[in-house]
Amino acid sequence: MKLWETITGSDLTKEYQAFETRAEVLPADYRAAWEEIKGHLFPYGDFSGRNLMPILDSALELLEETASDGQSIHEVLGGDTKGFCTALAGGEGARSHRDRWREQLNRNVARKLAQLGG
Repeated sequence: MKLWETITGSDLTKEYQAFETRAEVLPADYRAAWEEIKGHLFPYGDFSGRNLMPILDSALELLEETASDGQSIHEVLGGDTKGFCTALAGGEGARSHRDRWREQLNRNVARKLAQLGG
């Protein structure tokens, strides 16, 4: 990976476009599941989203393989797309960026209040 690509994120754009190209050939119900998976995984991304690329690749690969095997999307995800994504992102209780920001904000407010109080 070149430094400029890393700085600008153009490598991520290319990789994401490649994911979308791969997803276009999936059956309609699988494409709908892919959209849901992306929506549920994005909150677990870091600032650049770079940490999600291997997770998205694995999820898409699973969809491609199971679609080619003729399985239904319900057999693959079990009707719980959100739970599936939580497991992919690190299991139950995996912290999203909102959780991390909320904790940081709470720490900062508590510190400021402590400074004001004495």
